[in-house]
Amino acid sequence: MTRASKLPRAAAPIRVALVEDQAGLRDSLREILDGSEGITCVAACVNAEQALAELPGIKPQVVFMDINLPGMDGVSCVRQLAGVLTETLFVMLTVHDNSDAVFSSLEAGACGYLQKPVRAADLVAAARDVMAGDSPMSAKIARLVVQAFKRPVPEKLPKSAEFELTVREREVLDLLVEGFLYKEIGEKLQISDHTVHFHIRHIYSKLQVRSRAQAVAKVMKR
Repeated sequence: MTRASKLPRAAAPIRVALVEDQAGLRDSLREILDGSEGITCVAACVNAEQALAELPGIKPQVVFMDINLPGMDGVSCVRQLAGVLTETLFVMLTVHDNSDAVFSSLEAGACGYLQKPVRAADLVAAARDVMAGDSPMSAKIARLVVQAFKRPVPEKLPKSAEFELTVREREVLDLLVEGFLYKEIGEKLQISDHTVHFHIRHIYSKLQVRSRAQAVAKVMKR
């Protein structure tokens, strides 16, 4: 084996797409992403219709979606794309900071929510964070989600096909909705971190979500 072959292989860049109708902003965001190490912008769509036509064939890993698009809005676009691009992660870009828009987006399939104007560093960090399993959110948006965590949680979750959870999974989900960290959940239920992650993976699968924020949005709506 040669010395060169022993060197670690560089990670492939994160494949990111944009859906933004404002030409100047779209070009600026694309330039920021393409100029960032480990990220490449593979598509920049002007509206939802173009995104629905092109992105399924491109299969980006992350999509930054403007919520206010001409024609079909960003929430509806994410809802349709999420059904086709099951491995793609969606982050909303918007001027709105109301709870209805936030939770509609999260329920549709978004994993993060950034408020405009978006700083270059926040945009790049969001692409990396969402790939690492986080739910990037602007400060105002995060406060809305925290407020939702603090709302009273029903003693019993609805008994529907989506919520056919075991007793332990329901206990874990209750604590997730209340805003407890994974480590805190383990301590409260006296189970290991590994077991907490095991239950959460099953909960996300049964609820058909990919993040804590989406799980909370679905439970809150029900």
